[in-house]
Amino acid sequence: MLKKYIPIAGLLLCGFQSFAQSPEQPNIVFILVDDLGYHDLSVTGSAFYETPYINALASQSYQFSQGYSASPVCSPARASIMTGVTPAIHNITDWIGAPEGEAWRKYGRHTKLLPPTYDHALDPSYVTLPEALKGAGYETFFAGKWHLGGEGSYPEDHGFDTNRGGYSSGSPIGGYFAPYDNPKMEQGPDGENLSMRLANETAKFIEGKHEKPFFAMLSFYAVHGPIQTTEEKWRKYRTKAIENGLADHGYSMERRLPIRQVQDNPIYAGLVESMDDAVGVVLEALRKQGMDENTIVVFTSDHGGVASGDNFSTSNLPLRGGKGYQWEGGLRVPYFIKVPGQKEMITLTTPASGIDFYPTLLELAGVAIGENVPMEGVSLAPAMDGKEMADRALYWHYPHYGNQGGDPSSIIREGDWKLIYYWEDKVVELYDLGRDPGEQKNLASENRDEVKRLSGKLMQWLDETNANRPIADPDYDAVLHQAVLDKNKNERMPDLESERVKILAPGWQPNADWWGSKVTKD
Repeated sequence: MLKKYIPIAGLLLCGFQSFAQSPEQPNIVFILVDDLGYHDLSVTGSAFYETPYINALASQSYQFSQGYSASPVCSPARASIMTGVTPAIHNITDWIGAPEGEAWRKYGRHTKLLPPTYDHALDPSYVTLPEALKGAGYETFFAGKWHLGGEGSYPEDHGFDTNRGGYSSGSPIGGYFAPYDNPKMEQGPDGENLSMRLANETAKFIEGKHEKPFFAMLSFYAVHGPIQTTEEKWRKYRTKAIENGLADHGYSMERRLPIRQVQDNPIYAGLVESMDDAVGVVLEALRKQGMDENTIVVFTSDHGGVASGDNFSTSNLPLRGGKGYQWEGGLRVPYFIKVPGQKEMITLTTPASGIDFYPTLLELAGVAIGENVPMEGVSLAPAMDGKEMADRALYWHYPHYGNQGGDPSSIIREGDWKLIYYWEDKVVELYDLGRDPGEQKNLASENRDEVKRLSGKLMQWLDETNANRPIADPDYDAVLHQAVLDKNKNERMPDLESERVKILAPGWQPNADWWGSKVTKD
């Protein structure tokens, strides 16, 4: 029996029929950004990054202010969007390519645990979201980052009729300016911007002839590293950072690594704006074709912004942590759904997860989930219709060490309570997100009954899903582990502070392979 068919509490195995199938089904455009933090948009609170096109989309969307990714890292979160189930079930629990077991030691982190094995490709027996829509008569299109397996597990193997640029890589090999090294996309002219190229491919598809409704997924490689932008945008945001007044420091220490505290990186800001420009191209294509009134548009990120490790790109404050972390900064994401006819932003506080897109979009399209299709996600359509949603718990399972400094952990959120269980020391943290969204005060010692109740539910869920778990490393050396932590604090953090100042200097020069490239919209 396949793991995903194990029955668990709350797992739906039947379809819904509440929305009648329309004679003219809506098109669906799903925009997924990589590594974009909850506060990386001006519409969600950034005073530094500028995202006018996404702001305009959000102004006519349902905004789920408690929207979450299903994982703090990319491949698991993307698999959950495709399947409607959490990583504990589909078993892609880390980014595909991350070392597992004893191979983890090559990272030289000297941690207490060895991470478990995980699936390195999306199981083909899943009926994915595009396959479900294709079965209901939809034409399907994909452009951008896939990262759900190699040969035999590409977008075209999981329900997409067309694939432009999606393959095994999780980052843009060759960077954001052509020439790229992407086997699933024709080479562009030197200096072409990758985000704009993917948007143009999507716009071209939208503008083509369609005899069926379509599902188009634009999955940006941006704003994942390498962090690159144009000279023009770097100068714009360098000036803005200086005029805003520079903080005397940009980093503090989290438990394992330094973490960025301010949004003042002009390179990352330019990368964000280029992505926003590309979103504008797709929205304009819908408008020009007269499709904006019959198209559902989703905008979200695969997880929180990179504040630590990787490129130390952004700050997620006041949320704690970022990509790879167990706190809200790693899990909370922008979460917008625009439906035909909507003209204003409606903010909903209903907790929503990446696993909910699948059933929500099918219900909005009037398509029933097939029988025997496992589904943890729930349709958010009732909340969007102003109806009460049944209370439920949300679960996360990431039994790995994040490259960014996060710990192997499993999480339950129920109501405003969020409990984090740490696999290293079997300890828990308990936060009241209603009063403490920044997760600064651990209330576990003051609420032992709540800890017992939530821990019991979490462990039951882990057992029922047969979730993979880390094991103790018999070669663990506490002295070597502490040396790594000391080096991160005493050497790496000063280096990061120096680099932060350097890229804001008037004569700064980046790598020669992308300076001077220009973004074009044609």
